[in-house]
Amino acid sequence: MRIGWHIAFWLGAAAILLLLLWLCWPILPPFIIALALGYLLDPVASWLQRLGLGRLMAALMILAAFMIVLVLLFILVFPILGHQLSSFIQQLPETLNKLQSLLEQAGNWAGQQYVGPVMKRLGLAGGSAPDIRSNVESLVGDAARTAGAFLNSLVMRGAAVISVVSLLIITPVVAFYVLLDWHKMMAAVDSLIPLRHRETAHQLLHEIDVALAGFLRGQSLVCLFLGLWYGLGLSLVGLNFGLLIGLSAGLLSFIPYVGSLAALVISAIVAIVQDWPHWQLFAMAMGVVLAGQFLESNILSPKLVGDKVGVHPVWLIFALFAFGSLLGFLGLMIAVPFAAAVGVLLRFAVRRYRTSEFYLGMPAWLAGPPPPPGIAAKKQIESRS
Repeated sequence: MRIGWHIAFWLGAAAILLLLLWLCWPILPPFIIALALGYLLDPVASWLQRLGLGRLMAALMILAAFMIVLVLLFILVFPILGHQLSSFIQQLPETLNKLQSLLEQAGNWAGQQYVGPVMKRLGLAGGSAPDIRSNVESLVGDAARTAGAFLNSLVMRGAAVISVVSLLIITPVVAFYVLLDWHKMMAAVDSLIPLRHRETAHQLLHEIDVALAGFLRGQSLVCLFLGLWYGLGLSLVGLNFGLLIGLSAGLLSFIPYVGSLAALVISAIVAIVQDWPHWQLFAMAMGVVLAGQFLESNILSPKLVGDKVGVHPVWLIFALFAFGSLLGFLGLMIAVPFAAAVGVLLRFAVRRYRTSEFYLGMPAWLAGPPPPPGIAAKKQIESRS
């Protein structure tokens, strides 16, 4: 009965929490971002305290540094990005028309040179070059419309809940107070944990902290490097909108797979349209992007992020799709940290299950520590043979 009441209590508490989050979701993004900033910057504030500063002065210095960086971005970077974004929007219809024309030419050439003869040899009379070209164009058009609808959904739903005013005004203020009272907030939460479960809760929170801190801080540095690498590299090779594409791809690199794919596809399209029929710009742009991806996957991510997330790639992709569908762009941003935290809890639940009387078939104190899963499976196979 006690276990049933405990389960009912926690399920009810979780349901109430989810209901409150659902009701307050439109106003939550600035506060979520502020909590993330407070969590990320707490080690910096603690380091400043060890140097002799008070917590208030440390928080004020961090806020002042943030405002200085923001002002420099407004003065030096944002005007260039605004100009490139305006030019990109104006030239987008012309770029798409030229891309469609190039695809039609490529389809005609491929149909006449390769696809048409192969279809004739196979005895498929309907597989003429014009039919193949029209099918390819239809497929490309459907894919473009699907991708456009998906991106528009993400942008519109993200824009509906994240306004410029909330990000630039509310978020820094809330982040300042969160950073100022971070230790008090954590102490208040810790005081609510039942005493007999406090050691277990501390262990779980430590594992979650290691996973989140490793990913958030490491991935933030990876995003910063990739944004600068893509932006400066694509600009130096002469690609139109290179800084805009590079910094946007670097920001999107916080979402696994999305930033790299965006940099690769958009850079390839712009380079082909800009420099056709030559391939020098395309080759240089692809060299910049592929070099950045090589550095990310082989040097930066293993060193800065490593395997701290502890989530299988399949479940990570599932989390990205699920959160992106439910919560838009902000959902994509929080999918990986949430998946990392859930992964820690699930691994803890599996460990508890393997030491339970239900799994062992006898009281745990009689069975002793369970063998690792691989050894247990091996013994079971040997006993059957």
